[in-house]
Amino acid sequence: MASTVQLTSVLKTLADPTRRAVFERIAREGEVAATYLVQGSKVSQPAVSQHLRALRDAGLVAERREGRHIHYRVAPKGLGPLLDWLGHYQTFWAERFENLEKLLKESE
Repeated sequence: MASTVQLTSVLKTLADPTRRAVFERIAREGEVAATYLVQGSKVSQPAVSQHLRALRDAGLVAERREGRHIHYRVAPKGLGPLLDWLGHYQTFWAERFENLEKLLKESE
């Protein structure tokens, strides 16, 4: 399972609704220039920059520079700690539900 520090970083980063919306927009678009993220949003350019920095620091997005423009895309490996953690609990609950199903069949 991923380190606790990595998992905590991803969860904290995605806990902010505005930051999560920025991440989802990047995921939907594939690759987006930072200036495009400011357009049509209620968030200022400095705020968008801070959210992008947090997403980058958590490993959730990668950037590509093209002249003065910076383009962002989702870094799939960044979600690894979260997926590992969820996978652990998916197995946990699947086993519990199987046991419950067996118990219910035995009690019929």
